[in-house]
Formats: sequence, C-alpha cells, structure tokens
Amino acid sequence: MTIFIRAILLIFLLSPLSILAQEKYTLSGVISDHSSNETLIGVNILFPEQQTGTITNEYGFYSITLPKGTYKLIISYLGFQNIIETIELTSDRTKNFSLIETTEALDEIVITEDIEKLNIRKPQMSVNALSASTIKQIPVVLGEVDVIKAITLLPGVTTAGEGASGFNVRGGSADQNLILLDEATIYNSSHLFGFFSVFNPDAIKDLRLYKGGIPARYGGRVSSVLDIYQKEGNSNEFHANGGIGIVSSRLLVEGPIQKEKGSFLLGGRTSYAHLFLPLFDIDNIAYFYDLNTKLSYKLNQNNNIYLSGYFGRDVFSINDSFENTYGNTVLNFRWNHLFSDKLFSNLSLIYSDYYYGLNLEFVEFNWNSGIRNFNLKYDLKHYLTDKVKLQYGLNSIYHKFNPGEIEPSTSTSGINPQKLIDKYALENALYFDVEHQLTAKLTASYGLRYSNFLRLGQDELNVYENDQAVIFNDFLQIYEKAEPIGTEEFNRSDIIESFNNLEPRLALAYQLNNKSSVKASYNRMAQYLHLLSNTSSPTPLDVWTPSGKYAKPQILDQYAVGYFRNFSNNRYSLEFESFYKTVKNRIDYIDGADLIANDAIEQVILNGRARAYGLELLLRKNEGRFTGWLSYTLSKSEQQTKGRIANETGINNGEWYNTPYDKTHDISFTGSYKLTKKWSFNANFLFQTGQPVTYPNGQYEYNGIRIPSYTNRNEYRLPTYHRLDVSANYTPKPDKVKGFRGEWVFGIYNVYSRRNAASITFSQNRDTFRNEAVRLAIFGIVPSVSYNFKF
Repeated sequence: MTIFIRAILLIFLLSPLSILAQEKYTLSGVISDHSSNETLIGVNILFPEQQTGTITNEYGFYSITLPKGTYKLIISYLGFQNIIETIELTSDRTKNFSLIETTEALDEIVITEDIEKLNIRKPQMSVNALSASTIKQIPVVLGEVDVIKAITLLPGVTTAGEGASGFNVRGGSADQNLILLDEATIYNSSHLFGFFSVFNPDAIKDLRLYKGGIPARYGGRVSSVLDIYQKEGNSNEFHANGGIGIVSSRLLVEGPIQKEKGSFLLGGRTSYAHLFLPLFDIDNIAYFYDLNTKLSYKLNQNNNIYLSGYFGRDVFSINDSFENTYGNTVLNFRWNHLFSDKLFSNLSLIYSDYYYGLNLEFVEFNWNSGIRNFNLKYDLKHYLTDKVKLQYGLNSIYHKFNPGEIEPSTSTSGINPQKLIDKYALENALYFDVEHQLTAKLTASYGLRYSNFLRLGQDELNVYENDQAVIFNDFLQIYEKAEPIGTEEFNRSDIIESFNNLEPRLALAYQLNNKSSVKASYNRMAQYLHLLSNTSSPTPLDVWTPSGKYAKPQILDQYAVGYFRNFSNNRYSLEFESFYKTVKNRIDYIDGADLIANDAIEQVILNGRARAYGLELLLRKNEGRFTGWLSYTLSKSEQQTKGRIANETGINNGEWYNTPYDKTHDISFTGSYKLTKKWSFNANFLFQTGQPVTYPNGQYEYNGIRIPSYTNRNEYRLPTYHRLDVSANYTPKPDKVKGFRGEWVFGIYNVYSRRNAASITFSQNRDTFRNEAVRLAIFGIVPSVSYNFKF
C-alpha cells in the first residue's frame, strides 16, 4: 500500500513543469438546455487543435486552463446541436452556453475524429450510461418503463429472474450495489416485489452504472455503483408530462419559481390494478405509489442550492388479515459554491430511511423494522490544469438499524411487546481522485479512499465461549448455534469494534490510434453493511446489519482490462473487457439458518470468500434509423466457506460452489428502428444460463414424516431463460413542438410465451402420492398499451 501511495505522489509531482512557466488562463462556466435552463451532465468541451478538453460535472459546471491564445472550441452533447466557436483566451473568462435540442428539420453538425479521440482517451472503464429517452424505448412487462430492467440488458448485469428484486453485477449479490438517487442511498430499488423499479423515468436526468474502475469518491459497496440524478425542473416555463398505462400512471410537473433563477419539479406514480380485483371476487390487494420532488434556486453567480426528495410505498394485503407496507424515504439539501473559476464545491446533508411494516390482524400484532441514516458529504473539484483535475472530499454517515419490533395491534391481543436490540454505527471516509493526462497517448485516473467504520455501543451484546457463536457438532457433522455464556452492556458512545481500510483506485488508458485504445483498472473497496438474506433475490423483509465482532467488512479487489474502438465516424462502437475480482469476508449461513426476528444473528452466519471472473462484449450502433446494442457476458461466480479448524467441514466440504448469481452465458439484444416520423419499433431478446439451485436427491422417513435429503449447495440449475419483447410507438403529430402532444406505446412482453421457471419445487402429488417437480412461471405472453403525453 505504501508503494502505491508513493507511486501516485511521484506521478503527480512529475507532471510537466514547463506548463507552469507558460502564461495560462481559465475558461469556465455552466452548460444548460436552452428550452428548460436545466444544467447538463457530461457535455464535451473540446479543443481539437490542442487535442484536449473537459466535460461538465454533475451540476453542469466546466473549467479548463490553457495557455494564452486563440482556440477553436467545440461543444458536443448527444441529442443536442453542436456549438462551434472561436475563443480568444487573454484573461480568465466565464462563459455559459445553452444547447438546443436536435430536430430532424435541422442539419446536424457531425464531429468525427476529435470527439472520438477524447472518448477513447478517457481512462474510465466498466461504466455504462443510459439516457431517459433510451430507457423509455425498451419494451417491458405491462408497459411500465423500468430503469432496473434497462440496465440488466447491459453486459455483466443480471437479475435472479422474473419478479426478482434488485440486480446483480459481475457475479455479485444485490446488496453489494450502491444505489444513489441525488446522492442519497436507496436500500430497496423495487416496487411490487421486483416487478417495477422505484425510479420514475420522467424525473431522471442522468444515469451511470459503474461496474469496475470505480472512482474513490464512491465507497461502501463492493460490486457496483448506480448513480442517478433527478432533473432540476424547468426555470423558463411551466411544463407537464406523464403516461397512462394498464396497471399504473404517472404525472410530472415542472416550472419556474423565479424565471431563470429558481425552479420546481414534482412527479408522482401510482398503480391501480388492485381496484379491479373485487370485480373478480379477489380480496387481495397489491399496489405502489411514489413521489419525486426537487427545488433549485440560483442565489448568485457562485452559489446554488437544491432540495430534493423521494418517498415511495408498497402495500400488499390478503383478505384484510395480512398487510405489508414497505418503502424508501430520502431527503437531500445541497449547496453548490464556486470558490474560483478552478475550484467547485458541493455540500450535501442527506437523510435516508428504509421502512418495513407488517400488520397481522389474524394474530393481532404489528411488526416493523428498517434502517435509517444521516449523511454529511463535502466534495470539491479542483481544475488544476487542462491535464490535471483533482477531486477530493469527505463524508460521514450515522446508521441506526432496527432489526425488528413486535407490538400488539389490539387491547385483547395475547402477544407481548418485543423489541430486538437496535444497532448503531458511524461510517467515515476521506478520499481524493486525480484525472491526469500523462502524455498525448496515456491518461491515468488514480486515487485513494480512507474508510473508517465504528460499531457503536448497544444495549446488550452476547458473549460466547472462545468467541465462537457457531459451533461444529462432530457427531452429526453439522453447525449449530452456540449458547451465550453472558452479555455485555454498552453506552451509546462506546466503540464495540473499529475497522480502518485504505482503498486505492487506478485506471489507465493508452490510445493506440485515433479510433482505439486499451484500458486497465484496479480498485479495492470495503463494505461494512450486510444484508441478511438466504434467498437468491432480496425481499422486503430482509434486514441490514453492520459489521462487528462476528461479521467482518467485505473487502474487494478487482482487476479489469479492455479494448475499446470506434468505427465509421462513431456510428459504431465496440467495448471488450475482462475482469477478475475477489471478496473477503463474504458471509454465508449454516443449514437451517433462521434470519427472521433473530436477535443473535451471529449464531447462524459463517465468514467465507467469493470470486468472480469473466469476459464482457458490448457492440453498439449509435446513429441512423436503426440503433441499439448487442451484449454478451461469459462469467463465473463462486463462493467458498472453509471450516475454521481441521475437523470442520465448512460449506460443501470447503470446496468452491456456485453463488446464486452465477450465470455462465448472458446474451441480450436491444434495437430501435424509426420507420417514419410517426412510427418507431423496438425489440429486445434475452438468453441466460439458468440460475444455480439446490435440489433434494432423496428422502427418509422419521416418525411418519418424510424429510428430504439435499445435494450440495447450488449444484443444479434452473432451465435456460430466454424471452423476446417487442413494442411500437405511434406519435400522431410528430412535428408539433408546443402545446399538448401525445404518443401511443403498444407492447408485447414474452412474445412466444416462454414459461421461464422462477423456481422448481418438489412435493408429493395428493392423487398419485408420488414425488414430482413443479415449475413456477410468473409470466407468459403479456400485451400492453399505454399513452404518454406532455404539454
């Protein structure tokens, strides 16, 4: 680690000193959408003759320092007209730009080589970005546009199956993904147990998925980062848009608080299929609703403030005897401050909460659990020169974990109140990131994150003999819970356990020629939170728990190399990557582990390790009537849990075994064809190796009860998964740019009605008394129609 830090300092200090001797000036400003005044993320600001440039940050700000002179400037952003200007730089200048959306009636200016050079040169790899317009074109079940389903069409990203919550990246579990909405953590990304995502596509401004080479400003998870920013709202004029579908509808309104200075955004969604269930004598209810909101205000040239929030809830009930409510709540206040034309800062105060509630009327009690945190973040971006950009900052998160609480729901209930012990933790981090153009062909991104995790005092903590909460029964050859020999009590300010980690990050890009480059990256990350779940996909009832005496932090080391190439003036692009990663301290569970309402979870968990490796291919067609991509992933994901001493068997006798997220082959195709101005057609096809499962290989009878005997964990697989979806978009008045505009979307999910297995269970047939396998398939063919509008 010391060698790594010294190498970074040496690279930084050996930057060309001749740069400092030149007379240099800074060009900076904000780039926004002309029609809405919405700032734009990731806009290219290019100086082709100097073969240099920069991009706007998350708040639309850019800054670049160049020697005194006159330059040709090109500003390029997908979906907008390019700007070409000549800039005379004889002093520091602030210059804002407004981009106009590209329409078919306008001639589009095409920039070829110079844009390709900048894209190829950037060291960031293993990153995928999707626009809201692309996401809306992808056919989905019941016509509801879904962010999570869209990213699962990218290489290295899968789910545990139809109706499964979350997503899996490069063989990792769903809890290893950091999901951010306007910098606030989202703990459950799904509505209706995985059928829909919690993200309203109308409110999304920018989406980026980091699978590897993750910058040091991110931390706390070991698989991926999904970073989503909401729109700020139109500060020029009032607008609204929405959609009406078979099972849900949405509406978003935005407009100025003060013209060109302040704006608001308010969006809501709700499902209503449950309203029709009584017509079919069905008493069950399942629906969701959510709310997105954002306020932004420009105090002056150097200061902007933002207040954004999200609130979502799912409700599921059966015959008025059982009701389940769960969802996320986040609130974020941000202050942007410009210290100078080279130093940009952002201060964030964030509240995040995930709640799970259960009302069981037939036994007269309520259950609730959740996780709540408060986060202070301060980030600064320093544009030192046109070749060196520095980003650094800190954040501190206070966590409170509520594992569960039972309360009687009526005065006559026989249930006694019970509260599982709350847990507390403080997670701190300092980081710096550097993007450094070392030579004309070699660019580096490097950084370091220092993370510290303090497990704070709680009311009571079990003590075990030899600190062994799990013991191994030599006679039965199984793991069993150890009995506590006492308890310890703590004050809230006490520190039970403390963990410290240095997390280096490094990415390199070497430009082979004007059209291709090779890249490599390494990153180490630490994850201090664990999701207690023994299912292949998270459920709302799953409980988060902090690292401590018996559950150590997960530590990731990931390596990736790749080849990147643009073809035919950027009409086509190819990304080819290979990766290898290991994770230390990945928890697994003893056979028969009870995770629900368990106040001594340490009695059922074992610490193991995981690894994953594979190849990813992404071929895109970026322009023309037909656009889309083809992705393929060949990968392996395994876990190993050895015995702690010689006589212990571990899991699967200490051998490597498939994780539930291992899918050898994953192929997806997504395409969009614009036939006319009025009609466009979209399709996607998926083919995946079936997910690993554990099947029984026999049974025995004990006291008249038949008990199954199981094979090794995840030794078998579900049948191969494949599906074809299509949709058609019809716009009656495509040339209309003002007033009320509408669009019809017709879709068919699972065109050939493939009965993909969500699970296979084994039971005894009541008629024949023979054991049989029963396949559960959630969807066959599902047609849909929806109407989208804006005004």
